[in-house]
Formats: sequence, C-alpha cells, structure tokens
Amino acid sequence: MRVAGINLHFRASLRMGAVPQPRIKVPGADREASPPPHDDAMLVLRVANGDAAAFDLLFRRYAPRLKRFLDRVSHRPQLIEEVIDDTMLVVWRKAHTYDLRSKVSTWIFAIGFRRALKALQRADDPLAYEPEEMADIRAADPSDEIERRDTHARLRRAMTSLSAEHRTVIELTYYQGYSCREIARIVGCPVDTVKTRMFHARRRLKLLLADEIRSA
Repeated sequence: MRVAGINLHFRASLRMGAVPQPRIKVPGADREASPPPHDDAMLVLRVANGDAAAFDLLFRRYAPRLKRFLDRVSHRPQLIEEVIDDTMLVVWRKAHTYDLRSKVSTWIFAIGFRRALKALQRADDPLAYEPEEMADIRAADPSDEIERRDTHARLRRAMTSLSAEHRTVIELTYYQGYSCREIARIVGCPVDTVKTRMFHARRRLKLLLADEIRSA
C-alpha cells in the first residue's frame, strides 16, 4: 500500500530507524533568524538530520516532477514508480552529502537520471507508444485542438526514437527549464557534451518530424 508516493513499509522503516539516519549540524540553527521552513535546501538539511516529515514534504514536492521527467526519458511507465522510490531513498540516505553547490532540484534529478539508466539497463521490454485520447469534440475549435493533439502525438513518437541521452537533454531543456551547465551536473558530463547532444537531438527530431508529416 502506498501513501503519497511512499510505501508504508518504507515509512515504518523511517520511524523505527531501520533506514540509516545521518546527523549533521544545520547551519544557523543557533541563530534567531533561520531560512524559511519549506525552503528546499533547508528541507534537505532537515532530512540529513533524520526528519521524516521533511522527507515526506520533499517527496510530495518532487515526485510529480520526477514522474514527468522519467516518463519522457524512459518511455517505460512500468518502471517509473520504482525509480522514483529508489531516487528518494538515495535522497534520504545521502542527504548529508548535499553541498549547496547546485540547486536541490539539480541534485535530485541527477540521482533520478542515474537510477533511471540503471533501471533501463535491466529492462529488456520494447518501448511502447500510447496514443493520446482524441480531442474533445465539444472544444470551442475542434479542428485546432485536433491539430494540436496530432502535433503533440508526432513529437512523442519522434521522441521514442531518440536515445535516452538525447531525450534527456530535450526534456531537461524545454520541459524542465535547466541550463546546459545544470544539465551537465545532472547527467554527469562536460557542458560541451550537453551542447553536442542537444545539437544532434534537435537535428534528429527535425528529420523524424519531417518523416512523420510526409507519411501523414
């Protein structure tokens, strides 16, 4: 049974201390003024101190973003929940290693990307394409809505033909809004490599979309 993305066994493990709970000193904890309680970096520091409530909030905040990211990168919905749980388990165990040199989102997405690659290496099932539902005929302008859905469907089909590395840079750039430098931190490669992957990903997408339009 799952509650807000966290299975009950995991939650019980947190309460019972079965999952390692590293302790660190929270900067400024002895001062009167402190960062906002729901700031991402502060949440990670609280998690590093074994605060299960802070972890629960962090999970709720990042699980939806991770789900969208992993869906577009892996195109294997059957793996997503497992990868999210694995990612956030690493966040719980390694929160004390977060060094503030990057945004919390960059740090978490880097973990998610590595866990997704491992899951994809284990998977041997083919990619599945799920066509989106037909546009609502009650829309104000059905023809425009159908055209928009068709364009989106072509893009999703083209994305499935890209490598995981190319899908990742497209997703992180256009859907998550990360810079090349942040993407380099997430995927663990030089910035120039990110730019090269983006160049080839966009060129490949352009060719695939042109083929889609011709075949249509």
